[in-house]
Amino acid sequence: MRELQPLNDNVLLDLSEDKKEQKTASGIIIPDTAKEAPQYAKVVAVGNVENPGIAAGDTVFYKKFGGTEVEFEGKKYLFLAYDDILAKIVETEEIQVERQVN
Repeated sequence: MRELQPLNDNVLLDLSEDKKEQKTASGIIIPDTAKEAPQYAKVVAVGNVENPGIAAGDTVFYKKFGGTEVEFEGKKYLFLAYDDILAKIVETEEIQVERQVN
């Protein structure tokens, strides 16, 4: 089995997404080429980064025009510098905010 391993401060993201056909409310089919690519992806591997805040399996939000897209064994990946990751997407409980009446 072969795998991609990012070097230096690079992170490998999985760009494979569900290829579900999307339609508008009026029934017009939107082709894949017209869709804007999402700016979030699942982390596959992290290179040599000191104290990374992410790990394989995390979902991250990244800069729009960063990185290098590659296709490897039929899947799309993105090599991205660790500094181009903007946030880690985490699941949290809904926070209830109480309003004070003045």
